[in-house]
Amino acid sequence: MANIGYIQVVRHCNHFCGFCSNPTTAYHHTFESMALLVDDLAERGYFGVVLTGGEPTLHPELPRIAGYARERGLHVRMITNGWRLADPSFAEALAEAGLELAHVSIYSVRPEIEARLRGVDATLDKAHAALENAARFGIEANVNCVINALNADHLDENVRVLVERHPHVRHFVWNNLDPSMGRAEVNQDQFTPRLADFELSLHRAMRFLHKSGRSFRVERVPLCYMTDFAWASTETRKIVKGEERVVHFLDDKQTVRQTDWEHVYADGCRVCSLRNVCGGLFDRGQAYDPAELAPVFVPLEPVVQRIIEDPSDPSYPLRTYAEWRPDFERRVAEARAHARPKEQPGELPPPEMRDPHAPPVGMVTEDSLRRFARARAAEQRRAARQDVEIEKLGIQGVRED
Repeated sequence: MANIGYIQVVRHCNHFCGFCSNPTTAYHHTFESMALLVDDLAERGYFGVVLTGGEPTLHPELPRIAGYARERGLHVRMITNGWRLADPSFAEALAEAGLELAHVSIYSVRPEIEARLRGVDATLDKAHAALENAARFGIEANVNCVINALNADHLDENVRVLVERHPHVRHFVWNNLDPSMGRAEVNQDQFTPRLADFELSLHRAMRFLHKSGRSFRVERVPLCYMTDFAWASTETRKIVKGEERVVHFLDDKQTVRQTDWEHVYADGCRVCSLRNVCGGLFDRGQAYDPAELAPVFVPLEPVVQRIIEDPSDPSYPLRTYAEWRPDFERRVAEARAHARPKEQPGELPPPEMRDPHAPPVGMVTEDSLRRFARARAAEQRRAARQDVEIEKLGIQGVRED
């Protein structure tokens, strides 16, 4: 399977998004502590690693760890706001080190909206420069976008503008807002969209990209809101192929291994023809309304066939629906036989998702605690200026007195 693992390289950032779900913690990494996590993913037989954050380009050892991951045989990717990748010399250094794919996050092509979401002015210029530098130095570039209340009505405008300016960008990723962690949890009223808010603009964006021959993925969006492109759902693809995801969180969660992609469903979902391959409503923060869900009645086979025949993943062995169906039914039966009651959402994942055999993720030292205290004081001032709430303390490696 083409499993992809994630390593949070840092948790601080040079932007200040009001809906950040992975804000600053007291943990920090050395090259050696990151190398242990790279080794862990390589030993699991993973295809690739995503270096993320925070803003990963703020770690001074990023080129070195990218090179090490490449040496270990992993496909090396990075999620970035593009600020430092806009520097040609830095982009060139990452390319030479072995970075193969950069996911550049752009939330809105409207400068005033992007600035409001980022908490920093002129971020669009940096992101455009990052995409240009990626093409210049041979790094494949995708665009990532978090769907939120402020961009929900113009997702299609975003892709049209970006494709016109950067025709080399061939892949887009949308993640619906996770309202359960960090500043996203305490600013739900400002940033959490209704599903209906983005349904039309997301459909127009997907249709435009599909007609242009580009690819895309959508995460945390139920299939009843993307039925025509159900095969592009990240959760659906993982359910169909039985894939997992390991995230090495740089906080108290530490290593999380996700194999269950099902979340919240409405009563009507029981009769939906796509129910068994739908991730449902991702709502650990209890910010969305399951009443927005509705069953759909479309054939399952074309959705599955589109996924298992995808030439971009030659590792998946079952290439016909007839082969896939009994294997899938076996996996579903095994999962239900070992299913545990769903726990109430909390800051830490349930025990079955935590890997006690994984290496430690980063460390907390006296020096990192002092840096965290200074950073939190500065972020409290930024939050007040931006009229957003700062995240609660809980999993950052410290506790409030």
